[in-house]
Amino acid sequence: MNQRSAIIILIVVGLFAVTLPLYAGPYPQSIGQMVFLYMSLAVSWDMLLRSGQISFGIAGFFGLGAYTSVLTVLDLKLPPLLSILAGGILAGVVALVVGFVVLRLRGMYFAIVTLALAEIFRVIINNWASLTGGPEGKVLSSVIFGGDARLLYWLTLGVAVLTLLMSELFRRTRIHFALTSIRDNEVVASSSGVNITAYLTIAFAVTSALQGITGAAYAQVYGFVAPDGSFSTDFTLLPLAMALLGGVYGSAGPVIGALLLGVASEFLKLYIPYGHRIVYGLVIVVVILFLPRGIAGIVRRKRAPREGGHA
Repeated sequence: MNQRSAIIILIVVGLFAVTLPLYAGPYPQSIGQMVFLYMSLAVSWDMLLRSGQISFGIAGFFGLGAYTSVLTVLDLKLPPLLSILAGGILAGVVALVVGFVVLRLRGMYFAIVTLALAEIFRVIINNWASLTGGPEGKVLSSVIFGGDARLLYWLTLGVAVLTLLMSELFRRTRIHFALTSIRDNEVVASSSGVNITAYLTIAFAVTSALQGITGAAYAQVYGFVAPDGSFSTDFTLLPLAMALLGGVYGSAGPVIGALLLGVASEFLKLYIPYGHRIVYGLVIVVVILFLPRGIAGIVRRKRAPREGGHA
């Protein structure tokens, strides 16, 4: 999928998203809220993937941001919007510190460590009852904006837009070339003057911060946090499935995947509430086996002969 097609897709999706509250009721808006939050997670995961590093720690930084937001509102009386920013900052700082150690690893070793980090965060939150409320979690006295469906919708849309802007910043600056060269060949990248550790750490910290902001927004929209819910594997499996289905290494692919699977996931939860994760796993397996480049890859292959014929 070329750059012009991606821009057109993003503009069309953006216009539809902005105008939805003008003609749709609260239920479609609530579905839109979840789609935007998952879209943010999918895009942020893809941003790190462009370096060749696969992270399974999305739920960990999502939950960390969610708890930070709720606790700063309850204990520090921070305004809800500022608490969302605080959730992103803490997640980013933790990733920055942890990154100096774990980013020495590559491939499946890095993936396993990030998965372990998410579980470590959950266990700490679950057992630090005096601060976090333990297994019962914490409940806000009221959700952000007094629960106004339209404002909540635009808040989650704003989180998705912020993530997309950061994704495009990654694609349009030297960060893109650095991460791509690292993914292709670290030895060549290093010999070309690319500071591998610095770029990987920046990518890990920024994407984790975005996941923290997404988790914080989720907590403010729904008004509570709990270890099993805030660190749910849904917040890892579904964004991965979305990005892989739509197509990786770009912004448009995860957006397409989020729109398709995001809406489908809401119906899956209604009809198979205890088995929807199996469907996410099957999507990942099928896409890897038969659609390694996702939907964007199919579009790209179909466009290639036509563009070649006009050359």
